[in-house]
Amino acid sequence: MAGIRLHVIAPLVLVAVGKCARDPSVYVRKCAASALPKLYDLRIEDNNSSIEEVVGILLNDNSPGVVGAAAAAFASVCPDNFSLIGKSYRRLCEILPDVEEWGQIVLIGILLRYVIAKHGLAKESVMSFLHHTETPHVGEDDPTTNFMKEETIGMMDTANSELTHMICRSYIEGPDEYLSRSSYINKGSNTLDSARYTSSKSNDDVKLLLQGTSPLLWSYNSAVVIAAAGVHWIMAPVENVKRIVKPLLFVLRSSHATRYVVLYNIQVFAKAMPSLFAPYYEDFFISSSDTYQIRSLKLDILSSIAMDSSVSAILREFQDYIRDPDRRFAADTVSAIGLCAQRLPAMAETCLDGLLALSRQEIFSSEFGSVDEESRVLTQIIMSIKSIVKHNPLRHEKVIIQLFRKLDSIKVPAARAMVIWMLGEYNTLGGIIPKMLTTILKYLAWCFKSEALEAKLQILPAIVKVLYNAKGDDHLTVRKVVNYVFDLAECDISYDVRDRARLLKKTLEYNSGPRILETENSIPAEKDLQHAVLEHLFGGNLKPVSPEPPNSRFYLPGSLSQIVLHAAPGYEPLPKPCSLLQDDLDQISNDIRGMDLNEMNDSNTSSGSLDEETASDYSSQNSISGSSNNSDSYENGSVSEDNGNNEPLIEISEVGIAPRNENVDPQSSLAVGELMSKTALESWLDEHPGLANKDQSDSNRVRRTSARISIGDIASRVKPKVYTLLDPANGNGLKVDYSFSSEVSSISPLLVCVEVLFKNCSAEVVPEITLVDEDSNSQRDSADQLVVGSESTVPSLSEVPHLVPLEEVTSLEPGQAIKRTIQVRFHHHLLPLKLALLSNGKRIPVKLRPDIGYFVKPLHMSIEVFLDKESHLPGMFEYIRRCNFCDHLVELNKDKSQGAIEKDKFLVICESIALKMLSNANLFLVSTDMPVDSKLDDAKGLCLRFSCKILSSSVPCLISVTVEEGKCSEPLNLSVKVNCEETVFGLNLLNRVVNFLAEAP
Repeated sequence: MAGIRLHVIAPLVLVAVGKCARDPSVYVRKCAASALPKLYDLRIEDNNSSIEEVVGILLNDNSPGVVGAAAAAFASVCPDNFSLIGKSYRRLCEILPDVEEWGQIVLIGILLRYVIAKHGLAKESVMSFLHHTETPHVGEDDPTTNFMKEETIGMMDTANSELTHMICRSYIEGPDEYLSRSSYINKGSNTLDSARYTSSKSNDDVKLLLQGTSPLLWSYNSAVVIAAAGVHWIMAPVENVKRIVKPLLFVLRSSHATRYVVLYNIQVFAKAMPSLFAPYYEDFFISSSDTYQIRSLKLDILSSIAMDSSVSAILREFQDYIRDPDRRFAADTVSAIGLCAQRLPAMAETCLDGLLALSRQEIFSSEFGSVDEESRVLTQIIMSIKSIVKHNPLRHEKVIIQLFRKLDSIKVPAARAMVIWMLGEYNTLGGIIPKMLTTILKYLAWCFKSEALEAKLQILPAIVKVLYNAKGDDHLTVRKVVNYVFDLAECDISYDVRDRARLLKKTLEYNSGPRILETENSIPAEKDLQHAVLEHLFGGNLKPVSPEPPNSRFYLPGSLSQIVLHAAPGYEPLPKPCSLLQDDLDQISNDIRGMDLNEMNDSNTSSGSLDEETASDYSSQNSISGSSNNSDSYENGSVSEDNGNNEPLIEISEVGIAPRNENVDPQSSLAVGELMSKTALESWLDEHPGLANKDQSDSNRVRRTSARISIGDIASRVKPKVYTLLDPANGNGLKVDYSFSSEVSSISPLLVCVEVLFKNCSAEVVPEITLVDEDSNSQRDSADQLVVGSESTVPSLSEVPHLVPLEEVTSLEPGQAIKRTIQVRFHHHLLPLKLALLSNGKRIPVKLRPDIGYFVKPLHMSIEVFLDKESHLPGMFEYIRRCNFCDHLVELNKDKSQGAIEKDKFLVICESIALKMLSNANLFLVSTDMPVDSKLDDAKGLCLRFSCKILSSSVPCLISVTVEEGKCSEPLNLSVKVNCEETVFGLNLLNRVVNFLAEAP
């Protein structure tokens, strides 16, 4: 409907989209978000406010799939309406890792723009380093400026501050606007006001954005990696920018197209801060499979990151590249050698010697080989030598002399033209070059008619420069040569040569003799205008040339404009720092405060972000179990413990989905129960039920008969898996093991409880043992406040520490073991947490690896509620994988070998699967069903259902384990199905379940 571009039906479609934005189905809400840009493209001004309102509703959704589509709609409809982002900024940062990949890219850009518009740039970042280093009026004792550590200063010593400043201004203003108005003479006027900067270490919004994008640096999608790297490049402190290096280098192993885009962004990073990628120069060595475009980018990066410690290895690698059959690539390598020599003056002599030796080979090969192939290389060699010599001509006098002597051998016009330019530029250098000029000029006059156009255009100004600086007898000789060349040039077939000859000849008429300066500091006002112009053009003093200011165009990392080097359609620079008006800030704060009050007053209010059914099911932690303490304090209860002897071992029941009917009286409900029992009994006896009952069953309900198996008290047999945190060999006799606990933290739902066992395996006493976070100094205060704070206050993500302080073990005797329970917050359910073990004054780094099975807690529900929730999570929220299971064979073989009474095989299979699931994940066993028509040794159709909810978001997660095929005495083929709204979490949980079910017992 939204795709029908008719203005008449647009209001009706907008009303329908508004209703769909509050629909219980996640897929419907996602489609509503996708329809908003189409409605906006109709350009109906009256509908814009309504469309923006719907976008705000969808951005406040709890489903990651809806948030990704809403972010895309926001970017298309109202990219500058940051008040919609401020309402749910914190939750968007927390849900960012679970959004679909392409939605993550859009959402990262939106969050970055919001932070800059509200708080400004981070003063500790690379982008604002120049501003703070060039602000002398700020006090040194100001805590807002004392953020530069020794490591940071060391990294920035090699950074190009002018280029970094240009990149920053290009990101904010756009390169076209910046280059059009910028003046390198007065560039200080372009610096930003200090009030437009914030601290990335104290600002909660900036810290939250950096924390939310850190896991995305290791995403499988290279575009997500570049987007996350761009956030850290712009906002992260200088000492933390290095965390983007390894993810970007890892993405380089992707396809050629991806590699090209990543290298283009790395090229900008490396030019602005070469020290970032300097230790990893080997990753940019050329591969035989690289295309020419990738090779060119790698050469440019290598020349930018070359340091004194690595330039020798890089130059050795360049020697192999020069021999490449692709002479275009060889010419680029020569250019890279010249750039290395310009960046590292200490290597200039070595590079010049190599280039001169290479020029001899190229001159020889150009005489006997293909001129077209070798001309490019020789031209680039002369160009590189020219650029190196230009920085310090006096030091490289011998190099210039060697080029003059080879002028007769150089046949490439462009190369000859550059050598002739050097002849005129350095005609007064040293004592040897002035003596060679007369001979060289006679040679140039003799071959002037046969020279190419480029050489002729350089010969004319070169001989005039020599004439202007000639003295004594040389002046008369040079004058005759100049007149001869002018006569030839005035009859040349090229208009450019004739015009240049007439201009120079007319200019020389005002100077009939050699240039004689009475003093070194002559005043130009004492001379006539023509003589002053002539002296300025041809008689300038030789001075080392300063590097030219950069004039490249820079666009935001990861954008198409950065690749094509012009503003692509839809490109927008970053907003002006702190450009969010105070009225907008007040509106954002009021909206956030109002949202909090609404959530406290009415937890069941429809906000377009929760299903109508699930909102009443899991909006409160205690609303499902019917008991206020049973759900959260359930420790090993991954199953019901009240089965006891009150329930039979096998119960016949109907498992299916029935149509809802809220107006059912008790008598009809009892009749349906009797009918279900009768039908089940007839199926059990392999009899055919009545046709009337069959018709009624087919019309009202889809069900199958099954036997529900009651396993009983299995909680006492659950043994969590134990992992090694530190082995005695690395811990000086101290062994540390850990296992995940099913307890739920009372401090924050983001914390995971872990039981840690310290054991002394040495013969000496180990004193003062404790575990701390690597950033324990910065986290300790917040952790203490969190523990002491009110229990009713729910802390935010930025307030929850990575590790709640652990009670210190004063001493550990030989052979003694002590168990402690710690509460940790992982950065992501796939990334390890870096800790430090303090023991006897030593600090041992360790890694605590997460287990996604304990990022959930049991969710008590009946089989009817389970099936109802499962029916609302089909399609994109349902994930299925298969695996083989053989744990039950160990128990069956054990009974046979011991001669004990053989257990029921189906019961053994159910207990084995349940124990495996509950020992590796914090789940609740809902039911265990077995088809009643199954054969004696055929386990096909056996189904175990588990339920849980995610700790951080309270989103339900349903797991069904079904035996697809296999006999009881053989390995079984299991089908594992997970239903969950959070797609990324559900897929990762499914992979974890499949992995531990397939593990050998």
